[in-house]
Amino acid sequence: MAPAGAASALPLLLALLGALLPEPGDAQASVFPTEATLPRGGSVLVNCSSTCEVEAFLGLETPLTKEERDRGHNWKMFELSDVEEDSKPMCFSNCGQNQTSALISITVYRLPEHMELFPLPPWQPVGENLTLRCQVWGGAPRAQLTLVLLRGKEELSRQPAVGEPAEGTATVLAGRGDYGANFTCRAELDLRPQGLGFFQNTSAPRQLRTFVLPMTSPQLETPRILEVGTSEKVVCSMGGLFPASEARVHLALGDHRLNTTVTYNKDSLSATAWVEGTAENKGDHPLVCAIMLGNQSQESWRNLTVYSFPAPNLTLSEQEVSEGTQVEVACEASVGLGVRLSDAPAEPWAPSVQFLLNATAEDNGRHFSCSAALEVAGHVLYKNQTKELRVLYGPRLDESDCLGNWTWPEETNQKLSCQAWGNPVPQLTCLRETDRAPLPTGDLTPVKKQYEGTYLCKAESSRGAVTRKVFLTVLTAGKNVLIIVLLTAGAILGAVVVATYLYNRQRKIKIYKLLKAQEAAAMKLKTQATPP
Repeated sequence: MAPAGAASALPLLLALLGALLPEPGDAQASVFPTEATLPRGGSVLVNCSSTCEVEAFLGLETPLTKEERDRGHNWKMFELSDVEEDSKPMCFSNCGQNQTSALISITVYRLPEHMELFPLPPWQPVGENLTLRCQVWGGAPRAQLTLVLLRGKEELSRQPAVGEPAEGTATVLAGRGDYGANFTCRAELDLRPQGLGFFQNTSAPRQLRTFVLPMTSPQLETPRILEVGTSEKVVCSMGGLFPASEARVHLALGDHRLNTTVTYNKDSLSATAWVEGTAENKGDHPLVCAIMLGNQSQESWRNLTVYSFPAPNLTLSEQEVSEGTQVEVACEASVGLGVRLSDAPAEPWAPSVQFLLNATAEDNGRHFSCSAALEVAGHVLYKNQTKELRVLYGPRLDESDCLGNWTWPEETNQKLSCQAWGNPVPQLTCLRETDRAPLPTGDLTPVKKQYEGTYLCKAESSRGAVTRKVFLTVLTAGKNVLIIVLLTAGAILGAVVVATYLYNRQRKIKIYKLLKAQEAAAMKLKTQATPP
């Protein structure tokens, strides 16, 4: 920057320079833009120019930080930076002794520095007025700054920002529908008329809480019976709560408190717990659910019976046997219980049931089920145990799974399959007898003449081996034509034979009818010739 003395001598120097220059016409200084709106700390380019006919002396007077960026005949470009507040820089032009100037109006905008919605009361009774207060610090220009109080997305009040801090208020009548509602304060800075946009800032939300506990008992869903070693879900629920999220739940079996998970909805809750049956708590016990909200509580209870029911015992003399082995299947219950066994002759419930089975290949994977029954508190309960029999048998290579003869025309699309069975699963190999080429299986697209031949298929496992021959015939195009010719000739010959037969048959029928007509005529003449 120039020293203070140099700045004060600037107008005198300009006057002397103007006196030495020729007299210009009616020259004017101009500036572009004439108005600018910047963010706090922003920058702007200002163009100062003159209509002087000769070279004019141009400058920009401002306390802001400036730097000349470019120049030309009677114009200069300045950059103003680090603009912190509103300002009106002056662009001046000395054209001879004629001095003119032009102002640019710079407006600095900034978003609010801090805003806060006052805390809401811990509990707000339904039906009473609630006053909301919001304060905002900072923000400019204030003429474009507005404070808005909202419930969710609903506007409750809209007020201009006045004072420092600016304060906005709104009064609402609290209701049940307001439980869990979020209230916020929003500051809006509208600079769209200046072509900059719409800016807004929102305070942290505060949630309203109201208080209602219905004078009804909670709904308790619990099993009436529970087996030792198992667990069951218990559900306690209640509606009409305000606020449901503030309610506390106590679930207990006798004197033992249960570990509870609570799910809250708009005005209700659902509490879930798992109760376990142990040998120590066999018998009858009260199951209690209490819901507490504020200084009130509601309670429900049910009776729960814990019982013991051992599973039946199902045994196979052997679970994996060779084909032809005799297997004993037995089902036995605990003391005092009855059982039934699947696939056994139908009999009443008995303490034990068994039968013998000669294992075959068809029995591989067969399931046996043993069932027991017990009556508890008027309920008949059942338990089952299942086991699977595994039968080991040698390879199977049947006609249904591996066809022995295949005949196809050449260049057609066919599918060839050959599958072996057994437990363990056998390994299948099919090789042509002449050159040990493998049998082509799967999709043959198309069939080739080279596939033809006699193949020996062998299925082998640890239980043995079986073989089977597969004959694959591929008809060439010539054979196909011959077959078609023969079939066509046969069809023609057949048609001729049928036509000849029908012709001769019709001829015989006509001769037969003619003879009958002649006989009838002779009989008529004979009758007429006989005297009365």
